[in-house]
Amino acid sequence: MNKYIDEVLEKLVQKNENEKEFIQAATEVLVSLKPVIEKNPNYQKTALLERLTEPERIITFRVPWVDDNGAVQVNRGYRVQFSGAIGPFKGGLRFHPSVNQSIMKFLGFEQVFKNALTTLPIGGAKGGSDFDPKGKSDNEIMRFCQSFMNELQRHISHNLDVPAGDIGVGAREVGYLFGQYRKIKNTFEAGVLTGKGLEYGGSLARKEATGFGLIYFVREMLKANNIDLKNKTAIISGSGNVAIYACQKAAEYGVKVVAMSDSNGSIYDQNGIDLNEIKRIKEVERLRIKEYQKKYPNSIYTENKEGEIPSIYRIKADIILPCATQNDINIDCAKILVQNGAIAIGEGANMPTSNEAIEYFINNNVLLAPAKAANAGGVATSALEMSQNSMRYSWSFEEVDNKLDCIMTNIFNTCYKTAKEYNLGINYAAAANIAAFKKVSAAMDAQGII
Repeated sequence: MNKYIDEVLEKLVQKNENEKEFIQAATEVLVSLKPVIEKNPNYQKTALLERLTEPERIITFRVPWVDDNGAVQVNRGYRVQFSGAIGPFKGGLRFHPSVNQSIMKFLGFEQVFKNALTTLPIGGAKGGSDFDPKGKSDNEIMRFCQSFMNELQRHISHNLDVPAGDIGVGAREVGYLFGQYRKIKNTFEAGVLTGKGLEYGGSLARKEATGFGLIYFVREMLKANNIDLKNKTAIISGSGNVAIYACQKAAEYGVKVVAMSDSNGSIYDQNGIDLNEIKRIKEVERLRIKEYQKKYPNSIYTENKEGEIPSIYRIKADIILPCATQNDINIDCAKILVQNGAIAIGEGANMPTSNEAIEYFINNNVLLAPAKAANAGGVATSALEMSQNSMRYSWSFEEVDNKLDCIMTNIFNTCYKTAKEYNLGINYAAAANIAAFKKVSAAMDAQGII
């Protein structure tokens, strides 16, 4: 059966040779599935792995829009509907210049497993555009979102595909997208998008969910290994939504967050990061993190240098929370973190750690909370938002947060039990893959060759 996995990977590389992110994600999952595949020869007969790694459909489309100077701009839009075996396609939209088909496919593939781990009835998808919201006016972003939805609306609905936000797509963008969808469809289909404003069907605690959920998972992972979160130090790469609320929840558990970053560089404050100042800089003023020094001149700002590891990962801390983007931590970075005494990695971003680095952490007894499990809190709460929309009802912040805590605790327990069952030690990344695969493959088997 290991030969079967090798053959699938070889074909995958041949068919997608220019899609390095997708190949990386698929390789990490398939290699970890060897213990399961060996026990079931039927997977090869039904070409299950080939079907699992091929999206149900990929939609690519043109997005023309008019900027404030009256000039026509053209971007490319994507929606990768990867697997609907256990529920409607579900996954965010990313607006960022780096967006391409490989990144959309890797994110959609990861989403299949992540969503399965929540135990909620949602399949996996991802979408977005190479549009860059930075430096654009509200009117330009509105016009782009409306043009994007003009095409996307053909491929989504509350029972088919439910997008949400991701990098570059926050409450503002979701509002513009939902408004255009409502106008085109002439119906108030609240459950077609999640991450909505509270005024028109959004859920309390959705904004905080991914960051909070990350800390809930890390808390359980440390507890299972007889380690307490309290009085630990942490660094968080990124300063967006996930990073901000991971910082907030970590502080509530007595963790001192000493550094955060953005794409330009990192800020270190030995007294602990002032999260209110970060929120002002990033959520209100939309400025670079270097501005933190104006209020705290004794803090240290270090600029990122091209070709070198991000500056934040040279800072010593007990807990490392990569919450920025994919492949933030490579093998060289991992070696520095281990040398600096890191005890745990909590992946808030999608695939922030290279496969080599994951293996290095595990071999050096560094606990790793894998993204598809640890950052599932966002999509889990999106599914709770869908439930509230279906009931035409809303839960309190505490009710949603408690449900989120239970979901993240259950996800860790599933990973922990699976690691025990397959003798994986602390390899919770492989355990997450196996647990999710077993659910998705059972659903695929039950529905025939589709």
